[in-house]
Amino acid sequence: MTTEGQQHIPDIVIVTGMSGAGRSTAAKSLEDLDWFVVDNLPPGLLATMADLGGRVRDAVPRIAVVVDVRSRAFTSDLHSSIAELEARGVHPRVIFLEAGDDELVRRFEAVRRPHPLQGDGRLVDGIARERDLVREVRAEADLVLDTSALNVHELRAKIVGFFGTGTGESSLRATVVSFGYKYGLPVDADLVVDCRFLPNPHWVPELRPMNGRDAPVRDYVLGRPGAKEFLDSYTDVLRLLADGYEREGKHYMTLAVGCTGGKHRSVAMAEQLAARLRDTGIEVQVAHRDLGRE
Repeated sequence: MTTEGQQHIPDIVIVTGMSGAGRSTAAKSLEDLDWFVVDNLPPGLLATMADLGGRVRDAVPRIAVVVDVRSRAFTSDLHSSIAELEARGVHPRVIFLEAGDDELVRRFEAVRRPHPLQGDGRLVDGIARERDLVREVRAEADLVLDTSALNVHELRAKIVGFFGTGTGESSLRATVVSFGYKYGLPVDADLVVDCRFLPNPHWVPELRPMNGRDAPVRDYVLGRPGAKEFLDSYTDVLRLLADGYEREGKHYMTLAVGCTGGKHRSVAMAEQLAARLRDTGIEVQVAHRDLGRE
């Protein structure tokens, strides 16, 4: 509880991103985690919201604010508002929700609603306008979540994974994603590891039906020349990067580990890298994007 003259500094998360990418689901998930959620707040009112959250008799410790491009000065207003908060000692985190154009079109058509920026044009025109407006915000976000392949339950699980501790700590959290190059790069990756320098278990008949979580495949991949040396060296690199990210105030890191099909080498190596990151004290989630896709 605060007393008169005292100012509590709340933990603030700004939820933004593409329309149709899941902002409402993310906001509801945060609300279920006891965050105080404000939807569709104009960016210019962020500082006011922080003041209100810090001055009330029972201060609000965690505030999540959903902002979108319906404010035509969205980018400049959001940048200036975040700068104002930083000047007051409040360090907001920005979560940006992303999805591919095809998936956004499908979602809008499913609910039979126009895109807020399409005007008299087509749905794809509105999506293109919005993507152009949010480009700078996306580039500077603390966390970018691609929801293209996620249902509402999977998105909620990710939000709970990132924010469910309720501690407000700024320690780095990582997501390690295995993927297949033939299905495309994960759009939300901060770092990409290519495991195609290792022999492919696909060409070993008894290993082909298995995946990288099965012991025979794991042992095969880790036993190839260069595998252990790569893991040792890249773990050292990740430690350096993690330390730098934390010094720069970055809270989330997505490491994408790829092979041809996302079934054998990338899965095995992703599990190993995740285990090594956990050993350094970093909270880690593991996702195998393309496992079972063949």
